[in-house]
Amino acid sequence: MTQTSPDFSAIDVWVFDLDNTLYPPSCNLFAQIDVKMRAFIGELLNVDGDEAYRLQKQYYRDHGTTLSGLMQVNGVKPEEFLNFVHDIDVSVLAPNEALADALQRLPGRRLVFTNGTVFHAKRVLDRIGIHDHVEDIFDIVHAGFIPKPKLETFERFVTKHKIDPKRAAMFEDLDRNLAPAHALGMTTVLVRSADGHADPAVRGWGDAPADAPHVHHRTEDLAKFLTTIRLKAAP
Repeated sequence: MTQTSPDFSAIDVWVFDLDNTLYPPSCNLFAQIDVKMRAFIGELLNVDGDEAYRLQKQYYRDHGTTLSGLMQVNGVKPEEFLNFVHDIDVSVLAPNEALADALQRLPGRRLVFTNGTVFHAKRVLDRIGIHDHVEDIFDIVHAGFIPKPKLETFERFVTKHKIDPKRAAMFEDLDRNLAPAHALGMTTVLVRSADGHADPAVRGWGDAPADAPHVHHRTEDLAKFLTTIRLKAAP
């Protein structure tokens, strides 16, 4: 490995976002969740599809997730919403052997940190063939339904898994979710697929300025990136 390879030799905890990070946005998996969210809001509030869509994106922007908005504004029980919106078809995802091999190469612990649920994450990880390479999943329930990028949720994640942030790297498709990781001392990687974000309402949110201090590295190919970094030498 060349000296120009990014140096991750101090890292022994690898933290991955799930949706649109461990699989590309072109799979349009989240589009299915979008449709389910819209249907849930439409039925709950007795509004048409356009208004349901407007509220969904407003809640996402204002509260971090659509669920947080529904809980705070409309008193929705989170389990009811989550069970409904994550009942989707994951067969659109393909096994990713390159990513599985790259993850297996990493020394230390590998964790998933998601605003979704453990149920949803397990289905995705099983489908792309990397579940066995992940130690644990920290989801929105573990976070007390307080979503990323809230700093208190990152602190809860770090405490639960007894992580030294300076020895951890976080991989995310949304740059705003890397800011608190950076604040805690993590190495950060913005994962931006060449096809961009599937959702036009959040597409620009992952486009951090080139000199953004909270983004240490960028990649359009997560598996390839993981095979080019310098790792801690084997004992």
